[in-house]
Amino acid sequence: MQIRLKFFAVLRERLGASELLQVAAGSTVGQVRDLLLARSADHAELLARGRAVRSALNQQLCFDSALLSDGDELAFFPPVTGG
Repeated sequence: MQIRLKFFAVLRERLGASELLQVAAGSTVGQVRDLLLARSADHAELLARGRAVRSALNQQLCFDSALLSDGDELAFFPPVTGG
């Protein structure tokens, strides 16, 4: 199945704004993150498990256990603070 990945803030600057990704049926958000971690040094650094990175599935905050469906939009972004 195909999903659209979106990256925001510093993730967008280093990884690009968006891309289409083929994933296996029944994949979770966490599995996609693991797949991305193995993609490049930049991905590994920016999406590392110890870093504060949020994810949203179809514009709703979600956990790594969220199941993906064909055509979903999965976004990754750092937490935002205001001042």
